[in-house]
Amino acid sequence: MIDLRRLRDEPEYRRGIERKRVAPGLIDDVLTAEGTQRELQRRVEDLRAAHNAASKEIGKAPADQRAALVAAGSARKEQLAALEAELTDADAALRTLALQLPNPADPSVPDGGEGDGEVLRTIGTPGPAPVLDHATFGEVSGFVNAEKAVEMSGSRFAYLTGEAVLVEVALVQWVLGRLVAEGFVPVAPPVLVREHAMEEAGFFPTDRQQVYEVDDGELFLVGTSEVPLSALHRGEILTEAALPLRYAGLSTNFRREAGTYGKDTRGIFRVHQFDKIEMFSFAHPDQSWEEHERILAIEESIFTDLDLPYRVVDIAAGDLGPAAAKKFDIEVWLPSEQKYREITSCSNYLDYSARRLGTRFREESGTRLVHTLNGTGCAISRTLTFLFEHCQDSNGGFTVPDVLRPFTGFDHVKPRG
Repeated sequence: MIDLRRLRDEPEYRRGIERKRVAPGLIDDVLTAEGTQRELQRRVEDLRAAHNAASKEIGKAPADQRAALVAAGSARKEQLAALEAELTDADAALRTLALQLPNPADPSVPDGGEGDGEVLRTIGTPGPAPVLDHATFGEVSGFVNAEKAVEMSGSRFAYLTGEAVLVEVALVQWVLGRLVAEGFVPVAPPVLVREHAMEEAGFFPTDRQQVYEVDDGELFLVGTSEVPLSALHRGEILTEAALPLRYAGLSTNFRREAGTYGKDTRGIFRVHQFDKIEMFSFAHPDQSWEEHERILAIEESIFTDLDLPYRVVDIAAGDLGPAAAKKFDIEVWLPSEQKYREITSCSNYLDYSARRLGTRFREESGTRLVHTLNGTGCAISRTLTFLFEHCQDSNGGFTVPDVLRPFTGFDHVKPRG
């Protein structure tokens, strides 16, 4: 949820929202609705105060005047009830509109849309195309069975089989261990949540088309453990000394991938069901930008240790999600396509979702909203996609990255056949 006072009073705050390319007229509609709501709120408070004051005078009035005063009080009470009903409707109308406004882009974010992000640094040397692309290698090696999964579940599903499952488990163990060492508490959260959880995490209403509904809309399958992790301190007032609170969520996630028809239909780069480790932080507002850089540094260290060439991109304002004030993507070189592809992201939401969640902390002067941040620890399917190309042998075998070998129990997978 945006800060309506700042939207009304600070032109730069409004400009940050406009840079995200919101629907024409939406900001003005919100401001109009907010003005209506504020005026009704003032009228209700004034009439309520007048009614309370008049009620106290009835008992002091002469007997011959009390009937008239009671009648006037009844009329005021009816008027107040009608105004309160109008205020309830105005509150609902304002909330519906305000929920559609994104978090303003930070002034440091580049202008533009998709493809306009600023490359901050490139690490490692891109390699030549592999003998087999990731999808073909997955099939030939026996690591992936998409054909049977499609028969069973439809497109964008796959069985992961054999040693690939052990590599997945190794990735989970290794990355979780890294995050625990960095102060993140591991969490295996629920992946079915109520609508308010999706809304308060900043995903509804904007991203609703990407989410699977179950139980007639009573519950929703999450596309990231960021959603249940954000609810861990819903409605709480934390101590200042407790911040930052860091969590590492391990979950299976589900996404419709709406709007990606025809993209990445082979292999396991873009699937409807996938496992992921997600970092999530509740941070002090004065330290959230440092926390953002910390999360990014952890992500970079993971790909450095996996020996995958990558680059860091500062995402442009028009390509940011609704909740993010700033986002860094890490893109890894995909040799078969001879280009970098996004594998992780990390975002600073500032107080956007905390305002919806009601998550605050107490300091000497009172309470303030926390800032929330998130970042991908490891998107398993996408990481495997890149490993299939970077770690395959010329003869069709697979060499396990050094850092994963203590967890797999083997160094190499021989080619099939």
